[in-house]
Amino acid sequence: MARAKRNPGKQQTLQQQGTLNPRPQEVTHPLFQASDFFDPDDLLQVKYEMLREVRVEQRPVSQTAREFGLSRPSFYQAQVSFEEGGLSGLLPQKRGPKSGHKLTGRVLQFLAERRAAQPDLSFAQLAELLKQNLALQVHPRSIERQLSREKKRS
Repeated sequence: MARAKRNPGKQQTLQQQGTLNPRPQEVTHPLFQASDFFDPDDLLQVKYEMLREVRVEQRPVSQTAREFGLSRPSFYQAQVSFEEGGLSGLLPQKRGPKSGHKLTGRVLQFLAERRAAQPDLSFAQLAELLKQNLALQVHPRSIERQLSREKKRS
C-alpha cells in the first residue's frame, strides 16, 4: 500500500502543536514507507513507533533511531520522557524560562515596597525603577503578571 498524499490541514495542525517532523524524508522504516496510517510528518507517531520497535521488537537502538530519522540521544530522551509521562511525555515542552526568573524574592520585595510607598506607579514605572536601582531590565508585562500571581496567592 502506497503512502497517502500529504494532507496540508494535518501538517498545519502538527506545525501548530509543535509535532511536525522537520525531517520526514529521513524516516526510512518500512512502516512509514508503505502505509497511509503511519505518517513520517507526525513526530509524535515517529517517536512512539521508534520506542515500540526497540522495546517490543527488541531491535538495536542505533539502527532503529537511524531508520526513524532520529539520533541515539533523541531516542534516549524520548524514552525517558515516555517513561515519565506516557504519550503526553513525548509532546514538545514549552521552551525557555518557565517563570519570571528575574523576579526573585529580593526584586519582588523591592517592588512591593515601591508600590506601598506609591500605589499609583504603573508597571512601566516599576520597570524603570528596577532598571535604575537594581540594574535589572524587566518588561512591564512580566511585572504585571508576577504581581497578579502574588496577589492571587495572598
